Amino acid sequence: QVQLVESGGGLVQAGGSLRLSCTAFRRTFSRFRMGWFRQAPGKEREFVAAVTLSDGTTKYADSVKGRFTISRDNAKNTAYLQMNSLIPEDTAVYYCAAGTLIESRISATYWGQGTQVTVSS
Repeated sequence: QVQLVESGGGLVQAGGSLRLSCTAFRRTFSRFRMGWFRQAPGKEREFVAAVTLSDGTTKYADSVKGRFTISRDNAKNTAYLQMNSLIPEDTAVYYCAAGTLIESRISATYWGQGTQVTVSS
């Protein structure tokens, strides 16, 4: 069983930046992907970004392209989501995910506990 521990959420003004971290404990596999989904109040959970641990291939939702950057440090079993130029619409609980991620189905093998990101206008 893989445990995901997230950190880095908080409150920021529009135009500001935050960096989320997600560390996988117990075991990981080179074929893993790690990423984030988010869920705003009253809305369904949606895909944000993902990275393949073996080669660093990244994928982003259109709504965050050019503003968010996902990266990973395999030695630390950690993925990072750098969020710049934040807008109020980015306000949500951000969930780290790992394993087999299926963006279209909002599906992942493992989930983190979620961290709140609030962007004030």
